[in-house]
Amino acid sequence: MRDDSATLIPAALRPHLRSLRIHARHPPPAGPLGQNASRQRGQGLEFSQYRAYEPGDEPRHIDWKLFARSDRYFVREAESEAGLAVWVIVDISASMTQADVAAPSIDKLSVARSLAAATLEVALREGDRFGLVLIGGNTPMSVPMGRGARHRDRCVHALTACRASGEWPSLASLRPAWERIEPASVVLMLSDGFDSTSAAFALQLAATRRDVRSIAITSVDERDFAMRGAFEFVDPETGARIEASAPAARASFRERFATARRSLSQQLTSGGVCHTEHVLDEPLQHSLNVALTGKRER
Repeated sequence: MRDDSATLIPAALRPHLRSLRIHARHPPPAGPLGQNASRQRGQGLEFSQYRAYEPGDEPRHIDWKLFARSDRYFVREAESEAGLAVWVIVDISASMTQADVAAPSIDKLSVARSLAAATLEVALREGDRFGLVLIGGNTPMSVPMGRGARHRDRCVHALTACRASGEWPSLASLRPAWERIEPASVVLMLSDGFDSTSAAFALQLAATRRDVRSIAITSVDERDFAMRGAFEFVDPETGARIEASAPAARASFRERFATARRSLSQQLTSGGVCHTEHVLDEPLQHSLNVALTGKRER
């Protein structure tokens, strides 16, 4: 499989990855080797449970005897001594196509892809298990938990191939994704934070012993609203249109946008989520360091 990580991770970010570490904010469940070892579901030696087969699972992990009896595919999960379990959740709803007027080639999704690919690279280097969830187009997609370079390539390929469309599905529709993310996992959510369901999902994960970090991606135009002249603003998810004069709307928009972002930050942090904001013109390494260490610096 072709390695697309070199394309997704900017050259300016790569040198910083060597010093980045993923720190768990909550101690993992104690395993047979003590506090620093954890027993996670994976392909280990001791059977844990069955779960339904999902695209991307290794065929060799299917229980063929159970298939013969039930005519359904099930994967055997087992307990294994492991490091962290890291999940990266990427918002691929239509609003992630937004880019700045001055830099139309860099949209929110491209930045989310870079942050996600960099996180996978750090997890790979540290020997952690990792998985990917893409939420948008009204149906979540996932790459199951795994480890190693080939699994990193599967995740990166999914990131490269995904396209932003639709809206977030309902919270009830996200239950299968929630169930896949086992307690004590480190979860990094990359979104613009415009859909209330994304915040609700992060809070649900945090309330059920997942170690959740969130990066809200914001455009420079949203932060500064420095456009000039008349504009027609179009909601890419609903198609709603608003005509406005940029100078006349600037002060009101800045105030309302800043208030909404403060409210989002307060809502998430009060629910145990480590939250930070990333603006498209900022270096990626700072926001990534905040998210991976779990320290609320902003």
